This record gives sequence, structure tokens and C-alpha cells, in this order.
Amino acid sequence: MKIVAWEYSEKTKQLFLDAIHGKPGTHLGEIENPDGVGEYGSIICGDAMRFMFRCDKHPSDPLQDVIVEAKYLTFGCTSAIAASEALCAILEGGRYTPIKALEIRNSDIVRYLEGLPVQKIHCSVMGTEALQAAVFDWARKRGVDLRLLGIDIHPEEEHGRVICKCFSITEPYLRRKIRELNLRTIPEVINATKAGGACMTCHYAPGGIQDLLDEVWGRKGLPVMAGVLGSRGAAANAAQVRPAGDGHWLGEGGEAPPWQISPYQFVKKIEKAVEEYVRPLLQQDGGDIEIVDIKNNLVYCRLAGACGGCQGAAQTLKLMVERTLKDLVDERIRVIQV
Repeated sequence: MKIVAWEYSEKTKQLFLDAIHGKPGTHLGEIENPDGVGEYGSIICGDAMRFMFRCDKHPSDPLQDVIVEAKYLTFGCTSAIAASEALCAILEGGRYTPIKALEIRNSDIVRYLEGLPVQKIHCSVMGTEALQAAVFDWARKRGVDLRLLGIDIHPEEEHGRVICKCFSITEPYLRRKIRELNLRTIPEVINATKAGGACMTCHYAPGGIQDLLDEVWGRKGLPVMAGVLGSRGAAANAAQVRPAGDGHWLGEGGEAPPWQISPYQFVKKIEKAVEEYVRPLLQQDGGDIEIVDIKNNLVYCRLAGACGGCQGAAQTLKLMVERTLKDLVDERIRVIQV
């Protein structure tokens, strides 16, 4: 069985190893009586972080407090530990005030690590979210009104409508991260937030991830021709249709909808959906997929890697691969295991 390993940078691997071995200068641990504490994630979701910092307090102006020590307790993978180390190193090396620390973005953590696998970007997001929570805790303790500084503390996000039930991710939080991180596709949302990364039922559910992406980025298509595209699934990739001026209809990006494309175009759309959506999802679990043949609406596939020897391979092909191709290409597609 072939297992696909994550391609971490040497710096990421070294930070991880140094942290778990307790090398001097690393930050795994706790601070007694910290000035700010923040938590993000949950062990149930597979990643959780408790972040804390200590400040050199200014005698009269808390806005001039300087973060001088940072530590963390992180439950997670190599990238989660390394990202936590990176965040602490950035803070201690830059002599940030807590308010200035809010400007740190997940891209700063990724840059410090000299890159992260795209499927592990959520680990850097976890760090910035825990940092924000710690700054809000500091502000409460020091009597700093963040609202007067124009800083939104997002208190409603814990109580908003839950979109991803597997990871308990709410609509307000997801809406904010879509804008902050410029997330444009469902795979990008999964990689950055983990939302939709488990059972996947929230991908195209009414009010789900795709609907939220469409709402945030203003994608409003014309009504789909009844009886032609059929169900919501068949319309998922070509729902935004418009007249081409010659009696035909074009989908989003100028592509023809499923009932007008040539066999060659049909095959290319399937290959594109597999490359951009199906394969990245399978690779998160060390799996892969090979398209063996395509005949009319039948797609013959073989799972590889960790998924190839899995007892649930047939179910994965039916519930994930076939459903995805139906949603993104054409409802008439059937996936056959070979």
C-alpha cells in the first residue's frame, strides 16, 4: 500500500522536532498567570490549541504593553505544532503590543515555516484565531475597550447558525474567513477552516458552503431551465447560465452547460473536477484516484494509495466521487469501480 507523505519544509520539520523534544528556546508549555489566554479548535475535530502570552506591562498605558513571552499547548499534527512554534517566535522576535499582534495573519505563519501543504493551511489559521482570543482576554483583564479602537471581537460567531456540523463551524465565522482569506472554492474552505472536510453533506446543502460562497462573492445566476438540468446536483457547476447571443446558453466562465458540450469537453470537465476537487480530498487521507476510462456517462475509476486497500472503497466511490461528479459535471454520471 502506498502512503502519500506530506511535503513539509525542512524548517517546519525542525521546529516540530525541537518542540516535541523540549529543546531550549521552544515554546511548548504553559505560562503561570498569563496576561492573555486563547483557545481554538477541539480535540474531537483533530486539532486544538491553547495559546498564552505574558506582557511587559506599561505603568500607565496598557496599549503600550509588549508581549515578551508566548507559549502553547497544541493537540495536532506536525504542521499544527510547527505553526504554534512559528507564532510564538514571530511574537517574541517582533516585540509586538497585543493590539499590533492582531495584524499577524496566517500567511505570516506560513511564510515563517517556508510553506505548508495546502491541505494543512488550517493549522496556521488555528494559530491566528487562538492569538486573537488571547488578545481579547488581555483586553478584558487590562480594561481596554477594543470596540473603541474599531476592533470587532466577533462574539456572535459562537452562537451563529452551524453550517458544518462535523466540526461545529458557524456561518458568521465561515463568512468572515471566506472574506479574510479570499476563499473562492469549497476545497479552499476545507483547507483553511476544515469546514466540510468530513461527511461533506454541507457542501451543496441549502444554506451550505457553496451557497455561502455564492452569497459572499455575489454570484447570482439566471434560473436554470426546468427539465434540462434536473436536480440541484446537476446544476452545481453550470447554474450560472446566460444567453450567448446565438441561441445557445453559456455557463459561468463562458462554458457550455452539460447538454451542449462535446464528448471531448465532457471528458475534460470530468478530469478537471477530479484534479481540482476529488483528488485533493482523497489525498488528505493518503489516498488517490485513477481514471481508467470514460464511456458516455460511465466513469471507470480505481482508488489508490491508502484508499486502494480500504474496505470502504466502493462506498467512497459512490458517496464521494460519484456524488461530486454529479454535482460538478452532470447528474447522469455513474462511477464504476475497476
